[in-house]
Amino acid sequence: MEEEQAKTIMGNRKKVILDVDTGIDDALAILYALKSPNLEVLGITTCFGNVDVDTATENTLAVVQLINGTVPVYRGAESPVARKWSGPVPWIHGENGLGDAPLPELSLRSESVDAVTFIKETVHAHPGEVTIIPVARMTNLARAIVENPELSSEIKEVVFMGGAAFCPGNVTPVAEANIWGDPEAAKLVFQSGVPLSMVGLDVTLKARLFLSEIERISEDTAYGPLLKQALRFYIGAYEGEGVEDAWCPLHDPMAVAMVEHPEWFEAPLYPVDVETDGRITAGMTVVDARAKASADANVRVCTDVRAHDFLEAMRERLGIL
Repeated sequence: MEEEQAKTIMGNRKKVILDVDTGIDDALAILYALKSPNLEVLGITTCFGNVDVDTATENTLAVVQLINGTVPVYRGAESPVARKWSGPVPWIHGENGLGDAPLPELSLRSESVDAVTFIKETVHAHPGEVTIIPVARMTNLARAIVENPELSSEIKEVVFMGGAAFCPGNVTPVAEANIWGDPEAAKLVFQSGVPLSMVGLDVTLKARLFLSEIERISEDTAYGPLLKQALRFYIGAYEGEGVEDAWCPLHDPMAVAMVEHPEWFEAPLYPVDVETDGRITAGMTVVDARAKASADANVRVCTDVRAHDFLEAMRERLGIL
């Protein structure tokens, strides 16, 4: 009976692919996903962004290894689809992408298959079942859809961390980093017809993890010491040193949380497009909130979140005592 119940639980888990550019909050997204009893992580794909793709891949393998995970990792895009990569952001994520915390010697290796091929083959094998969670630039997904247009009707949904609907951006006054980093890729995905949910700055900035909590992360796990040091760096990047009640937002893991617990979010459907040409507006997620919009609604835009519920789950997975 117990074995049958276990099979039922395993069979009911949501199949997901996590797409990362593993910096500090990506590491939290990986932890959140791999510790979820409700998600079956079929694979993790990597991309340039916070760091170059090779570093992102190594960081991803390190985090998976420390969590004692067996999920396969697939190396992805090195650069945007139509422009040059703007480079890493060591002032936010450290020189190594994980707050300069020491990383373990790797026993895991990335797969020989590339990210785009993995996405295509996995979605084809499970049509209508796979949710893709990009918490990086959308380059891998865009390339997969361009090469295999039928994927748009086979992907269950895409729940991504990115965009700023009704709030300022974090790279420019109007653009959020993941969209700004490859706006052409985002535009391709937005126009593909695949069901989309946007977990942007409108909600990710509502969940705050404080330094006092980070200091209580248990070091009894293999991953605890790394994440504690990485998060100290992350808070310093956001708040500076010595700030009382310093905190950092939790961008990337919130997208994973929306897949696991969509009931925590308010996400009305809007027409959304991505600006690619503007000199000062490139990467802007343009939401048509008019009563009579000029385009069909294509994106569920998260406008509010039950931050307490999300933070409770995040603290539990981090082992905050």
